[in-house]
Amino acid sequence: MIKRTAVFLLLATIAGVAFAQTPQQWTEGKQYFAIQNPQPTGQPDKVVVTEVFSFGCPACNQFEPYIDKLRAELPAGTVLQFVPASWHPNEDWPVFQRTYFTAKALGLDNQQSHDAMFKAIWGPNGPLATYDPATQRPKAEASLPKIEDVAKFYGKFGAKPEEFVATANSFAINLEMKRADQQIMAWGADSTPTIVIDGKWRLTPVSAGGAQQAVDLTLYLANKELAAKKAK
Repeated sequence: MIKRTAVFLLLATIAGVAFAQTPQQWTEGKQYFAIQNPQPTGQPDKVVVTEVFSFGCPACNQFEPYIDKLRAELPAGTVLQFVPASWHPNEDWPVFQRTYFTAKALGLDNQQSHDAMFKAIWGPNGPLATYDPATQRPKAEASLPKIEDVAKFYGKFGAKPEEFVATANSFAINLEMKRADQQIMAWGADSTPTIVIDGKWRLTPVSAGGAQQAVDLTLYLANKELAAKKAK
């Protein structure tokens, strides 16, 4: 979610309202951006593609089918990762950031549960909805999903709710959340969804010219980085 003012532009762009672009039109500084201080990924033998996202972000929900498409099309030698943001407490982002790292720690983070979280928040009568369907605005803080509600939801994927809550409130998860906030800042990402390629390049669906263009540009940059690694 771009920080508030351009969210409708982002959703329109993701829906495909922007013009199509070819690789020849991709220009550093326009469609994608160099990260000033490239961040090591911890996997030097692979190209790491990362989505900065939140389950609570409506633009990320719109982009989710394209993330599934990107996952299917990434070449061998690449890995897809996720880093959750925590910018909007009034939309439960810190709870969902905690959720992501807890599910990962318990081995419950997979494509099925990842997609299901979006449906639980944004689908009709979703059990983890953060928006009031009558006003189309975030619910009051007291009515937002709590980590206990999320723990019950993950019971469908084998979680034990008490263990999920205990893990969610652990020092290790608190540390993961702080690291995520620091990593996002180091990348210079200030909107969601943002795609980071191997800690070196950053783009969004808006900068790329649309959701499909973001997928195509990510694949282009990932293949470029793969070729560079093989040439070493």
